[in-house]
Amino acid sequence: MSAGYTPKFTGAPLIEVPTVILRANFLTEDFGKAVFDEYKERAKADYGNADVLNVLSYSNDVVKGSNPPAVVLMNYVVSQAGLRTATPADLERVLRCNVLPLRGQYEDSALILRSDRNPNEYLARDLIEQIKARNPKAKMPLMIPLAGLELANDSNSNYGLVFKLKEDADIIYAPQLVKKNSGKTFSQTDRKGLPILDEEGNRTLYLWNNSGLSRLYLGGDLGLGVNYFSDDLGLSGGSGRVVCVSGEDGAKNN
Repeated sequence: MSAGYTPKFTGAPLIEVPTVILRANFLTEDFGKAVFDEYKERAKADYGNADVLNVLSYSNDVVKGSNPPAVVLMNYVVSQAGLRTATPADLERVLRCNVLPLRGQYEDSALILRSDRNPNEYLARDLIEQIKARNPKAKMPLMIPLAGLELANDSNSNYGLVFKLKEDADIIYAPQLVKKNSGKTFSQTDRKGLPILDEEGNRTLYLWNNSGLSRLYLGGDLGLGVNYFSDDLGLSGGSGRVVCVSGEDGAKNN
């Protein structure tokens, strides 16, 4: 190059646009029935048909019922097909895209850990030990999506089972989920699925207490529930549904 002259550099743009196409559905039709049958076999073989897992049913072409232990086991079953049970963030995507009728039902998606006391003191202490081993400075309240958990037998637990963190478990600080925010409203959530409180919001956050371990679920009115129903991790109702999600790289499908 001659002195004082620098040719213009040209080249191909290095722009990466990761496109992820998520597919979500209830456990329905032939796939839902096959998954349900496998779930029952795993509940019997691995967990002695624990009562807390014997809560799902298959009727009218869909799996019905939900509680956190059942969703954790179902996540293991569907993971064999490359799926996961929906996280709070996944359910928010479903709502934004309006691809499933979530109103009028409920979907368990996470645990909320506030302290080592009741409700569910034994399970709370066990989880806190696991979390502190990974991050001694972890602060509560914490949200742990059910897709990041596994089950283990434990005769000292009221449920006969405890939760174990998977290596890739998402442990999320959730300062919004304290009792003083009960009844506050929101319309939007952050990227983890936690509510962004807004006085003019059209959805409600329901919080029952400030301690122990509870379940977080999307309610039939599309509010987020951490209330008295949440304290019993074994409760299940006929309006419960398990939502499963698959993720595909959109670039591979172009």
